[in-house]
Amino acid sequence: MRSSESGFESWRRSAEHGFTLVELMVVIVIIALAATAVALAIPEPGGSVQAEAERFAARAKAARDNAIVESRPAMLQAGPGGYDIARRSGGAWQPPVHYDWGEGTEVAGGSTRFDTTGLAEPLTVTLRRGGRAASVEIRGDGTVHVRR
Repeated sequence: MRSSESGFESWRRSAEHGFTLVELMVVIVIIALAATAVALAIPEPGGSVQAEAERFAARAKAARDNAIVESRPAMLQAGPGGYDIARRSGGAWQPPVHYDWGEGTEVAGGSTRFDTTGLAEPLTVTLRRGGRAASVEIRGDGTVHVRR
């Protein structure tokens, strides 16, 4: 029996019975990275406040565009219970379309009116949820901007 062969065989035999500490540590790091990625990818319940602000801004822009295209003023009112978009037709304001905020959203709002040229009364609506905030600014020229 050769000493070099017996040493190699004993090492080989022990390696077949388990994993080294380095191998175990690598596996633990990979699992931790995967778990972190999954935890960060889980959406907030009810969506994020940023997504809520983006939805509100998109609907405000659509109301402005409709006011221009249809040559009929539109009104937007935002408050704690949600927001309403109404348009004027036949000399009177039509019943508004109501949209609710996501659960837990706190709002400091107001109202604005888009005229037939798209101009508006300036308005800033601030949304807060879970320590995060986003604002939607409607400027006098009718442009709508979302700020974090």
